Amino acid sequence: MTNIPTSGLQLRSNITSAGELVIDLAQAPVAAPVGDQVLVRVEATPINPSDLGLLVGPADLSTLKAEAGRVTAQVPARVLPALAARLDEALPVGNEGAGVVIAAGPDPAAQALVGRMVALIGGAMYAQYRTVRAADVLPLPADASAADGASCFVNPLTALSMVETMRLEGHTALVHTAAASNLGQMLVKICRDDGVPLVNVVRSPAQAAILKGLGATHVVDSSAEGFVEALTNAISETGATLAFDAIGGGRLASQILGAMETALNRRPGAYSRYGSSTHKQVYIYGGLDVGPTEMVRAYGMAWGLGGWLLTPFLARIGAEAAQRLRQRVANELKTTFASHYTSEISLAEALQPDVIRAYNRKTTGEKYLIRPQKGL
Repeated sequence: MTNIPTSGLQLRSNITSAGELVIDLAQAPVAAPVGDQVLVRVEATPINPSDLGLLVGPADLSTLKAEAGRVTAQVPARVLPALAARLDEALPVGNEGAGVVIAAGPDPAAQALVGRMVALIGGAMYAQYRTVRAADVLPLPADASAADGASCFVNPLTALSMVETMRLEGHTALVHTAAASNLGQMLVKICRDDGVPLVNVVRSPAQAAILKGLGATHVVDSSAEGFVEALTNAISETGATLAFDAIGGGRLASQILGAMETALNRRPGAYSRYGSSTHKQVYIYGGLDVGPTEMVRAYGMAWGLGGWLLTPFLARIGAEAAQRLRQRVANELKTTFASHYTSEISLAEALQPDVIRAYNRKTTGEKYLIRPQKGL
């Protein structure tokens, strides 16, 4: 193997024990691939909400300051105990991305990928180079660009896995919140194509219009008067007893469980003083609202509220099933799972305070793509 770089820029996030967030760029060593490993020149990597949790965490972004190749912000002292495991450690950031395999270990499967455009997942993607196992990359179709493949793991596999969870746990329809997101739009297409009834909860008429334009049948606006009644009616029509909530805080999860209970009790002969015996489940998988989750018990005793993450779910279903989902993503990369970006930035630009505030707003319809090779 020749022309392997010895180092490359990598973005890191550190929260100090003194309560300061420090984000900087550093030259990180590049590991030459061995065995079944491949070395990828990273061409594109998205900023997802899950990345922001590590990148900026709970820092007060009104205190952002740029200074000598790094940016800093203050972290409230009250949250430092919960961050004890990461304090004073510069951590690489970025869950997924895409790029070209420029070198590989001697394993035939790895060698076969040299020169291919691939998508990959595994952390530390906000960098110019990444060495991973060949089994952890997804070869992209010949006509796919790095931007096409950059977001083909987290959002697509999460959306597909929501439907898989529904089937595994015996439900027949879904409720999804923050449904106009990139992920939510993918879920609308999956459920439309697979014949799965889906209730989409959005936060504005503009978001509702986006989903209806994609063919969504049931869209309810949480900002509208009569939201709970509209939610209950949609759940009654679909029979949904499983929800995935990206909001996390506030009463939305409780409202969904209550609407499910009311919908179930509309059935003739369904009344019981203990509530419906049909299990109702809400999984929180995001934290757009970082406040407390408020539960008003009005849904009987057959209910559950829990957390849900993609990686443990993929481990649960096993390698063969996970590969089936990955292959569907590759097959539908430019249709069902197409991602759209409103801004492309370099690693250096990702450290500018105004840019950080912009991508941290998590505004529907706005998605940022980092181009690690930009500006070289």
